[in-house]
Amino acid sequence: MSKPKIVILGAGYGGIMTSKSLEKLLKSGEADVTLINKHDYHYLTTQLHKTGVGTAADRQIAMSIPELINPNKTRFLRAAVSSVDINTQEVHLEGGDTVKYDYLVIALGFEIETFGISGVKENAFAIRSFRSSKTIYHQIIKQFNLYKEDHDPSRLTIVVAGGGFTGIEMMGELADGLPKLCKEHDIPYEKIRIVAIEAAPSVIPFFPKQSIQYTTEILKKRNIELITSTKILECTAEKVILENNLEIPTKTLIWSCGVKGNSIVHKWGLPIENGKIPVDSELRVKNMKNIFSLGDCSLFMKDEKNALPPTAQVALQQAPVCAKNIVASIRGELLNTFEYHHKGSVASIGLMAAVGKVGNFRLSGLFGAFMKQVIEARYLFNLGGPSLIIKQHFGVSREPVKVTAKQ
Repeated sequence: MSKPKIVILGAGYGGIMTSKSLEKLLKSGEADVTLINKHDYHYLTTQLHKTGVGTAADRQIAMSIPELINPNKTRFLRAAVSSVDINTQEVHLEGGDTVKYDYLVIALGFEIETFGISGVKENAFAIRSFRSSKTIYHQIIKQFNLYKEDHDPSRLTIVVAGGGFTGIEMMGELADGLPKLCKEHDIPYEKIRIVAIEAAPSVIPFFPKQSIQYTTEILKKRNIELITSTKILECTAEKVILENNLEIPTKTLIWSCGVKGNSIVHKWGLPIENGKIPVDSELRVKNMKNIFSLGDCSLFMKDEKNALPPTAQVALQQAPVCAKNIVASIRGELLNTFEYHHKGSVASIGLMAAVGKVGNFRLSGLFGAFMKQVIEARYLFNLGGPSLIIKQHFGVSREPVKVTAKQ
């Protein structure tokens, strides 16, 4: 009798931690596990703002997948998925190869939500992946070099769209990292202009008033211009057009206004609700016994009206339950019900400040920044133990990660 074949699509937080959990749970020879990802690195989505400004080495953010998994227990396949045939139980890859599965895990992450705003897809720079964040860095350097030729002030104007966690982390990192970049490229930092745009009345509007006030004060101290209660109507390669007849000349619009599930899954004959794959309480795709989905592309309802948000925290809690339920399915045992427990949220505002809430406690300032580091270190520990923490902080390679346009 052949061993069951488990195939995991995507090596983001949910995919990589499902594979790590399976390595611990499966007995030797009990199943074949294949992890498929379109590039050979796993990146820290919550740290992409550092890649965008160049304040961290590439390998601190993008880690080699073959070095994170046990090759004796998990086969890694670098490939892009083109489609899935749920009838023949096959994953079709770009290039024509196919991979058979008995159990499938879909963890393909998110796409940027443009809300139909004209010009965003063509002209904005998204904090979507390691490659896209690296493109932000290269765009900033490119504009620095061009500024030396024509002294166009719009080249030194950086607009951040979106005042949620991702947006304020990007703003803080820009304020931290740009002085050094300006010095390296002989650009007067006092000519840099950072503008933040948020459609809601304030940044992080989902947080308590004290946290909003603290964040606003920190951003203003860092000379970041805040434009709130204002929607973006259009963006071109030359400017951002806002409500109230406002225009901001800029060559660099950084987009952090929300995400949606990966639309590639819409073509596979799976149930789709609100653009995502609905899953049951055991994380199985509705009405399917052998297909699981987790993370940003799945829809898990925490109650009758509300779905879980597309966050790393959700994916990381789903991954071990998903792995346990696959193993239980193989062994004919009862499956576990997934229960989400919100452990709080912390967003950095540069290296020395952060804002967050854990339980009933509000975090801010240097202590908040410390807790952000603790959270990141805890993830590295779960991913690769203390050796990975040491490597990422002290022994990481300084060689840049090579990326391609398709990544």
